[in-house]
Amino acid sequence: MKILLLCAKAFETLEFSAFIDVMGWAREDYKCNISIDICGFEKIVTSTFGVSVMMDVLIDDINVEEYDALAIPGGFREFGFNEEALDVRTLDLIKKFDYYEKPIASVCVAAFALAESGVLKGRNATTYHLDNGKTQGELAKYGINIINKPVVIDKNIITSYCPETAPEVAFKLLEMLTNTEKMQQVKGAMGYN
Repeated sequence: MKILLLCAKAFETLEFSAFIDVMGWAREDYKCNISIDICGFEKIVTSTFGVSVMMDVLIDDINVEEYDALAIPGGFREFGFNEEALDVRTLDLIKKFDYYEKPIASVCVAAFALAESGVLKGRNATTYHLDNGKTQGELAKYGINIINKPVVIDKNIITSYCPETAPEVAFKLLEMLTNTEKMQQVKGAMGYN
């Protein structure tokens, strides 16, 4: 199984690293056949707080049929996250993953990329909640049923509150790709049970 981990400019490092660590533990310690390709608009993408990450593949070179799931960490709008997160190429990629009913995991404000693509319309979702619900209200304007829970799953799509939820989103994605027992083993080994 292969996950495409999409990093828009100014992504949140913590939200990104949760997918790397959870899937790494699953692969190395529990022999899950899971790999990750890190994808971006440029060969090197810099996070909100200045961590530069080398991409494995560029967004223009993606063939969705080669991947089993899409993961998108959120980021800071003030640092330019939306420039790439809401780019037409990102939105088209999301639509293709949803068309094939492949899992799509987003953390925090990455839900806006899903909303902008149209795949969340009429579905349950959540996003950043620590601003008296202002950001959730913005997401609701896309015709989305906001669920005030840390992690929300609607069919193939996972959305979540904030950076604190990133590990749980990664565990839920692992569960979708493997099974509950395997996810619980990895979660326990990482000290999350």
